[in-house]
Amino acid sequence: MRYLCRSYEDFFKPSKSGRSKSSSKPREPPIRPWIEKYRPKDMNDISSQEEVVAVLKKTLESQNLPHLLFYGPPGTGKTSTILALARELYGPELIKDRVLELNASDERGIDVIRAKVKNFARTTVSGSANGYPSPPYKIIILDEADSMTQDAQSALRRTMETYSNITRFCLICNYISRIIQPLASRCAKFRFKPLDTTSTKQRIEEICRNESVNCPPETVDHLVRVSEGDMRRSIMLLQSAYRLYQSEPITKDAMSEIAGVVPEPLIDKLMAVWQSKNIAHIESTVNQVIKAGYSGAQLMSQLHDRVISDAHLSSIQKSKMAQTLGQVDKALGDGASEHLQLLRLLVAAY
Repeated sequence: MRYLCRSYEDFFKPSKSGRSKSSSKPREPPIRPWIEKYRPKDMNDISSQEEVVAVLKKTLESQNLPHLLFYGPPGTGKTSTILALARELYGPELIKDRVLELNASDERGIDVIRAKVKNFARTTVSGSANGYPSPPYKIIILDEADSMTQDAQSALRRTMETYSNITRFCLICNYISRIIQPLASRCAKFRFKPLDTTSTKQRIEEICRNESVNCPPETVDHLVRVSEGDMRRSIMLLQSAYRLYQSEPITKDAMSEIAGVVPEPLIDKLMAVWQSKNIAHIESTVNQVIKAGYSGAQLMSQLHDRVISDAHLSSIQKSKMAQTLGQVDKALGDGASEHLQLLRLLVAAY
């Protein structure tokens, strides 16, 4: 029995050779998301938002920052801009104590406003950083503020009024119409436009050089086109393609597959059955598309672009199809079945 226990212990004891091998094996460096690695560090790095940057730089000179409301499509630099502004105001050390960043889509209830936001807003600040303005107020960044409930926005309005002498708020949203008017009227509004292709292409080419990504020029152009002015999406797609292909060249088809873009031959087939008015063909084609697993929103977007650019369709046909596309897109946003909505689109448009 004693020998059995000894052999049992020896069985589970790690061997010296195994331990030495694992310790000698080099550890791989942690994978850092490129969207964070290449996030702009100062205001001069912000792309395609010249008017916004110019106004904020003037504000930096006076150090009298108002409450801010940044709105516009995703991936256009809204969060990066306010973080760069805060970094230029407080420096890398003081920013940890002076800036509170919350994602309002996760923490959007009235309890968060009463607890986290109000407690941070009421604390006074002191001290400064050498070489930085360090104004005597804090900044609270509420990202995706259009996801906040009406009650939370109403509570935030009162908090903004009470602590405006020691706290500034920056609300970031995609849809300004979802911000209540009493809250929006207390902020200086800045619209962020989709990035132009030149700025996006320059940043993608810079990342390709720094990370040794084998991405030919035609693939870069295709990536810029499918990202539709969303810098964050283009960088994420590029990193996904690099992790998959490593040193191999990344083709346009590979990038389309990663981005979930519907192939053009399939769009051609949908347009053909759409115009044929043959219910049997429409149903079989829709079944094929749904089984392929393509996104309904992506299908609507590409079909819309194809309809608008089709020279063979009359203005009346385009307007009817655009109206049906809008109804289907609304239904998909409300959670309707992609299969039924695509059938509805192809059957009802003509």
